[in-house]
Amino acid sequence: MGDSNLSPFTNHQFPSPTPPTPSSSSSSSAQLNVPSTMPRPSLNLETLASIPSFSASSSEHVKRLINSKHYVSPSKTICFDRFIPSRSGSNFELFHIPSTPSPSSSAAGSNVSTPGGNDGGKEESPSAYAALLRDALFGTNTPDKREIPGRNIFRYRTETRQPMQSFCPYGFDDEGPGVSQSPVKAPRKVPRSPYKVLDAPALQDDFYLNLVDWSSQNVLAVGLGNCVYLWNACSSKVTKLCDLGIDDSVCSVGWAQRGTNNLAVGTFNGKVQIWDASRCKKIRNMEGHRLRVGALAWSSSVLSSGSRDKSILQRDIRSPEDFVSKLSGHKSEVCGLKWSYDNRQLASGGNDNRLFVWNQHSTQPVLKYCEHTAAVKAIAWSPHLHGLLASGGGTADRCIRFWNTTTNSHLSCMDTGSQVCNLVWSKNVNELVSTHGYSQNQIIVWRYPTMSKLATLTGHTYRVLYLAISPDGQTIVTGAGDETLRFWIVFPSPKSQNTDSEIGASSFGRTTIR
Repeated sequence: MGDSNLSPFTNHQFPSPTPPTPSSSSSSSAQLNVPSTMPRPSLNLETLASIPSFSASSSEHVKRLINSKHYVSPSKTICFDRFIPSRSGSNFELFHIPSTPSPSSSAAGSNVSTPGGNDGGKEESPSAYAALLRDALFGTNTPDKREIPGRNIFRYRTETRQPMQSFCPYGFDDEGPGVSQSPVKAPRKVPRSPYKVLDAPALQDDFYLNLVDWSSQNVLAVGLGNCVYLWNACSSKVTKLCDLGIDDSVCSVGWAQRGTNNLAVGTFNGKVQIWDASRCKKIRNMEGHRLRVGALAWSSSVLSSGSRDKSILQRDIRSPEDFVSKLSGHKSEVCGLKWSYDNRQLASGGNDNRLFVWNQHSTQPVLKYCEHTAAVKAIAWSPHLHGLLASGGGTADRCIRFWNTTTNSHLSCMDTGSQVCNLVWSKNVNELVSTHGYSQNQIIVWRYPTMSKLATLTGHTYRVLYLAISPDGQTIVTGAGDETLRFWIVFPSPKSQNTDSEIGASSFGRTTIR
C-alpha cells in the first residue's frame, strides 16, 4: 500500500516490507486469514470465486485481490478490513500539510507497488476503486452516492441548534406541566414590605364581614364603624360618603361593574343602600333581609346580597321591587358571594361549611360542594379558565380547594396551615393571592396550577380579613383588625401597560383614611 493512502491525522513509522517467498505466496493468497488457534475452513478465496451464484463483478474483484502483488508485514498477518481514507475528502490546508507528497515520501513510495500491479507510481482513481468496492460488497444495483468534495466523515461543523420546543408535539405555555421554556427566567421578585399604610380606625375584626372594595375608577371604599369612606388612589383624597347613624353599622361594601360610580352598602339592620359616589348621594334603599347583610356581589345591573338570615336576594336596580328572587339553600350565615366573569354563575359560601353554585335563573343551587370543614368566605373565579373556581375554608379547615364547575369536579386541595380569609386571582398572570388569619396572619402569592409559593408577606398583627385588588391588577390592599390598610405590589403589570402602577408607588409613608 502506497504512502499516499495514509490519513493526514496520523504519522506512523512502518518497517520496510519484505517480499514473501514464492512457496508461501501462492498458499497464503488463496487461503482465508484466520487465527492460528481456529481450524482453517475449506472455503477460501479461490473456491469463493468459483461459486456460480457469486456475481461477475464480485468474482473479478476477488481474483484481483488474489493476484495483486502485496507485501506481508513481518509483525502481523494481513487483514482485509483496514479502513483506507480518501484523500479527496481531506482538507490538508486546515492542518498546514501540503497536498502533494514530499520528495522523501515520493522516494520511499517508489519502491512500493500500488494495488493492481500499476508500476507507473500513479495511484488508481479513488472513485473507480470505491465503485468496485461498493459493487463487491453490496452488488451492482446499489445507488451511487457521490462523495462531496471538501467533506470528511469526522469533522467539526457549525450546526444550527433548534429549541427544545421544536421536538415536542405539544405547545409550550405557562400552564404546561413539568416543562420550562429556554432560557429559564429568574423567579419574579415580590416586595416583602407594603409601600403604603393607611390607618383605618374602627375597622372591625369580624370574619363574616366584607368592608373593603376597589372600584374600576381607582377609588377604594372602606366601611369604618357606621360610616363609609372613599380614598382616591390617584390623588390620595379621602371623602366621607355616608353615616348610618348610631343605630346601624356598615357590614359590607361593593362597587358596581365598569361604567358607573354606584356603590352598594350592606347594613347591620338588613338593608341594602345604593349610593352614587360621584355625587355622594343615596339612590335607593332596599329591604328584604331580616338580619345583617355581610356579602354583596354585582352582575351588570343585578345585585346579589347574602345575609345572616341564610338567604340570598337577587336585586335588579332597574326594577322598582326590592328584590326579584330569593335563593335558599344555606343553613347558616352567607359570608361569601362572587359572580363569574361571564355573569352566568354565582358562587356562595356560608358558615355551614358549604359552597354552592347557582345559575342566573335558579332558586336552588345547581352544584353543591361539601368538602370544606369550616366556614367558606374566600371565593374567587379564575379570569383565565372558564369554570375554574377557588374557595378557602376557615380555622378548622385551612384549605384552598379548586373546582371545575363545567364538569362538576374537585380538582385539587392545598393545606395552607392557617385560616383562609380571602382569595383573589391576578388578571395579568395565572397566579392568585390568599390572606390568612389564625395563626400566622400572612399573605401568600401562589402560582397556579403548581401552587408553589412566590412570596409570603407579613406585617399585620391581626387576622387579614379584607382584601381588594386594584383595577390595573398589580396591587392589592389588605385590611385587618389591627386597624390598618396595607398596599402591596404583588402581580406584574399587563404587557400592554406601563410597569408603573397608577396608584403612585412612590407615595411611601403612613397616613390615615379619615
